[in-house]
Amino acid sequence: MQAALDAAGYHTPTPIQAQAITPAMAGHDVIGTAQTGTGKTAAFMIPIIERLRAGGTSDPRSALILAPTRELAEQTHRWALRLGCGLRAAAVIGGVAYGPQVQAIRQRPAVIVATPGRLLDHLNRQTVSLKNVAILVLDEADRMLDMGFRPQLERILRALPVARQTLLFSATMPPEVDSLARKHVRNPVRVDVGRPATPPSHAVQDVYLVEQTHKTPLLLSLAEQNGGTMLVFARTKHRTDRLARSLHDAGHAVQRLHANRSQSQRREALEGFRAGRYRILVATDIAARGIDVADIQRVINYDLPQTVEDYVHRVGRTARAGARGHATSFAAPQERGQLHAIERHIGRSLPRQPHAAAPAIRPAAPPPTKEVPYAKSRHLTTLRPRALGHAARDRRARQGRGMVQDRGGVSRAFAQTRNAVRH
Repeated sequence: MQAALDAAGYHTPTPIQAQAITPAMAGHDVIGTAQTGTGKTAAFMIPIIERLRAGGTSDPRSALILAPTRELAEQTHRWALRLGCGLRAAAVIGGVAYGPQVQAIRQRPAVIVATPGRLLDHLNRQTVSLKNVAILVLDEADRMLDMGFRPQLERILRALPVARQTLLFSATMPPEVDSLARKHVRNPVRVDVGRPATPPSHAVQDVYLVEQTHKTPLLLSLAEQNGGTMLVFARTKHRTDRLARSLHDAGHAVQRLHANRSQSQRREALEGFRAGRYRILVATDIAARGIDVADIQRVINYDLPQTVEDYVHRVGRTARAGARGHATSFAAPQERGQLHAIERHIGRSLPRQPHAAAPAIRPAAPPPTKEVPYAKSRHLTTLRPRALGHAARDRRARQGRGMVQDRGGVSRAFAQTRNAVRH
């Protein structure tokens, strides 16, 4: 293990590692809370490997690590191989064929890293057994619950042995995670490192107040002015594709990452971004906790996230492990509420940045009032917009002509004209 840590460049433990490894090595349940990018993966991987290796090659015990996204599961799987000291590890994730995963499971790996949905599929197919799992890790537990995995987690937990060690790691501890922990974690050692759910202290944060239609020109301008790696977060898959096309047409090496892409495409995009083939990666929040790329110079929130926790995790993709980074947000008028929520959470206002590509927001001028021609009737030829607001006056005029009143006090002829107008 010491040789593996030296090869990985680990010489001094981070605070979460220093406080979590010792009780985990002793077999205690652990609940660890720390900001993103602080080394939580090694904090549970090191004691897992050491405890499983202590049992020898004949020990059938294994460890199960659950992660919310495929990208995070694959990243954790790589660390299991890197620090595993020869122990077998298998990744059980969606978006890829079942056959290779079944073969890997049949080889009885010591460590299984899985996403909840695909693992539950294997349980339903009876291609995996969890009876020998001695250590369970719930990684990024808050994100798994945010993504709606609570039912899948409960079914998986019922299939696990009651006598096991449980390690729960999360960036935040909302009531849902606390409820899950109270139900499935026994007498845990709690490790809280720093203020939870706050952006990295080394990340410079600012905001541009722009109209929605000015965001893309501003993004292209920033991409042209800044030569470093850039991670852009958009709200929807369609917008991610559109932004990637705009950046590509402007001559930038760009790739996109979202749930509609196949796993091989997602893996290629992430590996290409990590290797430097792509300078810019445009992604949805699927990547907010699954990107472990060193030295991302700039994170851009093209669309503000819906929660402050997602903002923290997006910003946490830069300024990792004490490095410096820059996080820029674009805030349209309809996103002012989200911006104020973020500022309340971090305890300060984000500096406003002006830019030529993003004109200052001005109140929209009221649209001019125009005469609207309406369908002709045998009683009325043309109505102006305000005529519909004086039904009582028109009703009195028509009463003198013997026109029949409908139930609401408006003539049937007038109602017919009104309905034609609406259609």
